[in-house]
Order: sequence, then C-alpha cells, then structure tokens
Amino acid sequence: MAPVMMAAIGIGGNQRTKKPAPANDTSALELKKKNEELEKELRESKEREEEMRRKLQSAWERLRVAEEAEERLCSQLGELEAEAVQQARDYHAQIVYLTEQLSRANNLLHKTGSSISL
Repeated sequence: MAPVMMAAIGIGGNQRTKKPAPANDTSALELKKKNEELEKELRESKEREEEMRRKLQSAWERLRVAEEAEERLCSQLGELEAEAVQQARDYHAQIVYLTEQLSRANNLLHKTGSSISL
C-alpha cells in the first residue's frame, strides 16, 4: 500500500506546479507588451534623433554659406571703400587744381588792371 500512496503524492505535486502557470503567462504577456511599447518608443526616439541630426546638418550648412557670403560682402565693401577714398582724393586734387587756376587767373587780371573781377 505504501507504493500507491507515493504515486498519488507524486501526481498531486505535478498538478500544483501547473496551476500557477496561467499567472506566469499573463505576466509574460504583460512583459512582452511592455517590451514592444519600449521598443516602439526607442524606434521613435531614434527617428526623432535622426531628424534632429538632419536639421542640425542643414543649419550647419546654411551657417557655412552665410559666413562665406559675409566674407565676400566684407571684401566687396573694402574694395568699394578703397575706390571711394581714391575718388575723393582725385576730386580733392581737381578742386585744388581748379582753385589754383582761378587764383592765377584772378591775379593776372589784377596785374593787367582789368576791371573784370572774379
């Protein structure tokens, strides 16, 4: 009779370990669902990061182009300033020359005793 009891105890023990399994299945499903959500969030985060990287690269390129344009404009401005200074010197020299000519003509008129006054 003792061997039969052992067999019955052994069978009963196996049934107890199988009953909690549905709870483990639920936990496993919840973990799987949570894992899928986290993976989705990770993918979305990587997509946002890549988009930000593209935007940063685009902004960096626009900045580089703007800096080059600024350098060209500064160079052109410097050339225009140099040209303006040269023109001002030329005009000043022309004014000095014409003033001297007018002064000589006026002196000549005074020496000749002409009544015309400039």
